[in-house]
Amino acid sequence: MSTTAVVEPVSTPEPDAAPSGKGRHLGIALTVITAAQLMVVLDGTIVNIAMPHIMADLGFTQENLSWVVTAYTLAFGGLLLLGGRLGDLFGRRKVFMTGVLVFAGASLLGGLAQTEGLLLGARALQGIGAALASPTALALITTTFPAGPARNRAMGVYAAMSGAGAAVGLILGGALTEIDWRWTMFINVPIGLVVAFLAPRFLSESAAGKGRIDVPGAILGTGGLVSLVYGLTNAASDSWTSATTLTTLVAGVAMLVAFVVVELRSSHALMPIRILADRTRGTSFAVMLIVGAAMFAMFYFLGLYIQQVLGYSPLKSGFAFLPFSFGIVVAAQVASTLMTRVDPRWISGVGTLLAATGMFGFAQLDVDSAYTTGLLPWIVVLAVGMGLTFVPMTLTATAGVAAEDSGVASAVLNTMQQVGGALGLATLSTVFANGAKDRGAELGAALQAKAAAGALSPEQLQAAQHQIALQAQTFGSGHAYLVAGAMILVGSLVTFGFLNVKHESLSSEGHENVHLA
Repeated sequence: MSTTAVVEPVSTPEPDAAPSGKGRHLGIALTVITAAQLMVVLDGTIVNIAMPHIMADLGFTQENLSWVVTAYTLAFGGLLLLGGRLGDLFGRRKVFMTGVLVFAGASLLGGLAQTEGLLLGARALQGIGAALASPTALALITTTFPAGPARNRAMGVYAAMSGAGAAVGLILGGALTEIDWRWTMFINVPIGLVVAFLAPRFLSESAAGKGRIDVPGAILGTGGLVSLVYGLTNAASDSWTSATTLTTLVAGVAMLVAFVVVELRSSHALMPIRILADRTRGTSFAVMLIVGAAMFAMFYFLGLYIQQVLGYSPLKSGFAFLPFSFGIVVAAQVASTLMTRVDPRWISGVGTLLAATGMFGFAQLDVDSAYTTGLLPWIVVLAVGMGLTFVPMTLTATAGVAAEDSGVASAVLNTMQQVGGALGLATLSTVFANGAKDRGAELGAALQAKAAAGALSPEQLQAAQHQIALQAQTFGSGHAYLVAGAMILVGSLVTFGFLNVKHESLSSEGHENVHLA
């Protein structure tokens, strides 16, 4: 008996009539799409600045705090493939709007949450809404804008929103946390309602596809990712050898292997292997997985460092990331212009090298570092590197995909970023925890010896313990940045070695020059 749900063919909706002025219509359509993408990406980091306040208000432990981010990215990444497939089958605009409304409703629930469990549940529901909205948003761009300069510019804006949204989330999170951390959730409600209102007026509906939903693939893929990330996260709070860690890691790997086997045999695969078989797309997906893993962890650790070690207020912490937003937007626009003259390998290759340099720069931070000399230079370097990386990788990951597969191809790209973020945060949190624990034990032993000898007053002992905690945190973060930088270097090697597509082929479908208002 088949375990796949059959989707009955439905009538194809007629596209909405375009407003007068093709360029104006496309410009407004792009604004609607990127506004939704900004909201989705922004929510991956907007709570980072609010973390200390959430922990104090709802009683999170330091070990469980990262789940406020992980619950969102895990649900988002785990269900992206299903969201992209649903868009291909039922109509991308319809699924896009559904996702935006689910996201807005979950944000309202999160803002009202009074317990740890309710907040994590709301964050997971936000991830489900994002998994429906994000892949259909990117698919709407690839099917709306003609290949060439018009699509390059649209992808440049989209990629800039995807990258800068993380930094904007920190800035906005800081401003809203000054009022109340709950506003980091409530802010999504009006944005989502406006996007859902404008979508049917400026976005055309795609034809409904024929096929089935790959239920076994959805269960195995999502279950495998959840189990794997849980095991990595548990290793940070427990140990690598605990029964829970080993069991969940083994189960996660087993389910992901089974997922690949099911996809190879399924005629209605959730992730058609033909999408990955193309060398250019496969390389792009792999690099985005690695870069996403490093970047999400960077925002998490740097957000805590700026507040807890440097002592910045939430608002000041948010503005500390403002140069990242500017840098990535400018670099993304430069990359989109270069794409018509330079092969993606060289743009993304240089971008990943710069991003790795930025991570290694963060690894040099200590408790006495100053923002202008210790942080700012590396924030700018990292931003430029990410901007140069995202645009070419977004284009090469979706180039040459058949129209019926554009939704799932977009979903795979987003999955790589979000799953990379979840896996990266879980892995690097373990690196951080182990480094901080070892450093704290080393410094604590020396302090105990002084205290036992009566060389410290109670006030001096308390101050010294606080300083040790800050030094241990900074030391652990430094180890995490080193590992993150090494990961991005691997991505750079993959880019230079395997991304061999020529820039001419990315605009071979046409060169229409459409003005984006």
